Amino acid sequence: MKTVNRKRFIHFLPLTDVLSHIVKKESGNAPMDSWPGHSYLDLGRMLFLTAVCLFASNTLAQHDAMTPISPPAQPDAIELDTPALTDATAQETWHSQYGSRFARNVTIATLTPFLPSPEKATRAAVVVAPGGGFRTLSMDNEGWNVARALADQGIAAFVLKYRLNQTPADMAEFSRSMDQMFADAGRRSPQFDPEQMKVRLAPQLEDARAAFDLIRRRAAEWKIDRDRIGMIGFSAGAMLTMATTLVGEDAKPAFIANIYGPLSSLAVPADAPPLFVVLAADDPLFANSGFGLIESWHRANKPVEFHFYEQGGHGFGMYPKETTSTGWFEAYTAWLTMHGMLEPEGS
Repeated sequence: MKTVNRKRFIHFLPLTDVLSHIVKKESGNAPMDSWPGHSYLDLGRMLFLTAVCLFASNTLAQHDAMTPISPPAQPDAIELDTPALTDATAQETWHSQYGSRFARNVTIATLTPFLPSPEKATRAAVVVAPGGGFRTLSMDNEGWNVARALADQGIAAFVLKYRLNQTPADMAEFSRSMDQMFADAGRRSPQFDPEQMKVRLAPQLEDARAAFDLIRRRAAEWKIDRDRIGMIGFSAGAMLTMATTLVGEDAKPAFIANIYGPLSSLAVPADAPPLFVVLAADDPLFANSGFGLIESWHRANKPVEFHFYEQGGHGFGMYPKETTSTGWFEAYTAWLTMHGMLEPEGS
């Protein structure tokens, strides 16, 4: 999902001022005390640090840009038994941005297992749904990296590459369409209307249901407890997680996590699973729309835990950042432990 925050940089004197002063000093036209407290060594350091900042700024700008890449190898991806999008005209393509890889125009859904080592296995499993506004999927930051971290905790993780809405094949046009989508999302908060979900998210819901069905059918092979299969979603993936819970029929996740997704109020089903929620106060998309989802779950007397971080922006996922929002994953696994989801069978 598109990362909105930018890191703060230390402010240095303008490079042109530093260069100008050094030239004057070398020519004898600048007094020794014209910059009190700054020696030539200080100025040299400032020049070096300024150049480093310019390089870093340029590097970040390059990372911000969408760059087409070849589709990465996905040898463990399993095609789901859902139909390809028959009306699709654009084929699946990939690009890099923010140091992560993204897929778009996905027409064939896949599920990629990340299984824990036998000595760590807890028999719990999680379906991981990356975000991207149903137009793209943040496969590294909100998919594979999350799954690897879960597997390291003894949790079998399954990254769901679900089918997406079609986007322009041209990269520049696609970039403009994404900018417009984020601008529109900031002006209104999506509502959890079950009947609309069934229609608007029909292909994605079908993929999620197929993922749960596949995991349950192969639970013995993958050493998974069929009653401990949950789902975690990021942004649009969080919307899909909520839709799977509310109208996913036989999917029935045992626990769910909504990571910086919309928090609109809704009718809570009688069999609602425990809910874990993460949002940053400076999220430009969903931080100012209230916490109806939390209140709905709480009023229904269903388990809910909410982490509202001061900073983090939108789309932080597994990116390393100097904000407390990076602690969400440890909080999530602690929450799973509290609910007994990570206890090996028979313990």
